[in-house]
Amino acid sequence: MRTSKRIVAALTLAALVIATFAGHAAAAKPLKVYILAGQSNMEGHAKVETFDYIGDDPATAPMLKDMRGPDGKPRVCERVWISYLTGSPDRGTLGEGSGKLTAGYGSRKDPKEDGGKIGPEFTFGITMAKATDGPILIIKTAWGGKSLNTDFRPPSAGPYEFSEAQLAGLKKRGKDIAQAKADKAARTGPYYRLMIAHVKKVLANPKRIVPDYDPKAGYEIAGFVWFQGWNDMVDSGTYPHRRNPDGYAKYSEWMADFIRDVRKDLNAPKMPFVIGVMGVGGVREKPDYFRQAMAAPAKVDEFKGNVVAVQTAPYWDKPLADIAAKHGKIRKVSYYLRKGNVPGRVVSSNYAIAYSLRKQYWDTPIEDRKMTKEQQQAYIKEYRAKLITPEDGAMWKRGVSNAGYHYLGCAKTIALIGKAFAEAMHEMAKK
Repeated sequence: MRTSKRIVAALTLAALVIATFAGHAAAAKPLKVYILAGQSNMEGHAKVETFDYIGDDPATAPMLKDMRGPDGKPRVCERVWISYLTGSPDRGTLGEGSGKLTAGYGSRKDPKEDGGKIGPEFTFGITMAKATDGPILIIKTAWGGKSLNTDFRPPSAGPYEFSEAQLAGLKKRGKDIAQAKADKAARTGPYYRLMIAHVKKVLANPKRIVPDYDPKAGYEIAGFVWFQGWNDMVDSGTYPHRRNPDGYAKYSEWMADFIRDVRKDLNAPKMPFVIGVMGVGGVREKPDYFRQAMAAPAKVDEFKGNVVAVQTAPYWDKPLADIAAKHGKIRKVSYYLRKGNVPGRVVSSNYAIAYSLRKQYWDTPIEDRKMTKEQQQAYIKEYRAKLITPEDGAMWKRGVSNAGYHYLGCAKTIALIGKAFAEAMHEMAKK
């Protein structure tokens, strides 16, 4: 009996020793650091209230389960932390939000307070945590309305150079050319510098964000995700030939400079890099020159295997976009009416062509075909009722929380994008 007790005690002690060493080994894994940067779609404008829409689709319902905890609230990731720099340096609102990763680290009015929205960081962190078993730190820096050509311009790109057309325009408006160049120089690259400075600040003391960080294990800069594009896409001054196949060639050049500079400044020469390609509007049949320019650096020989372009267009929600188009028609008709155009002209504008006005309206002499404010409202109400079905209204309420250029603020879309970024990053790491 005593021998049996001794054997049990010895086995128990051995198990404790093994468990201790196993726990130490897990704790000793280096902290994997992922940097996420960009403009408003990296900030993220999908409200938490649109989460339920994810569950309406059997294909994405499992993803929603990952995004929620047992209590039905947004999941709090126990092994993933985040430091998020955002806000305006010009307005004095620049600041950092930090903590364990959960929902609320999307766009924020106050950098330190939960904004009730998600960006790609949420499902990126969830997906990376499932793929790895060590601690993870996401360092996110994002600001809406920022360009690569100016705001995030990398050092290697050199100073911003005005085109001849831009200079001619400045002269025509009576601007001081020297002053205009000086002003532009002052605005060139500040968000690149803020991004790099914040990453270095966080990594100088990871324990400030990750309380149980093990200095002996250290950290590894495991990847960078870039999600930006809108401001460059619509900039006809910087890209005067943007309707041509090579109209955005400079963006590709500056994006390559950005990758090199970030790697150099963070001392991570082969850091895996994901380019999130602008996908607002969904997949297109005709070539999209801007999307091609965004993705181009991934095909450069020096970047093969460690830079990947992830197309986000496939995650554009077509059913919601179709309803958005209907709302656009309603706004257009309302605009015509407010401008005093006769509804007959509205009908001939191809926005309301399928709907006729009441017969008595057509019986009215053309010079009297004006609508009062009340008549306009009644007409729009009737037009909306014909165009937007109750099913459309219910789907819209569940899935949309922002404008089209923010992927309709649809959590399903943003969650799929974040997941795709993480999967691409993980694939590079495996190779």
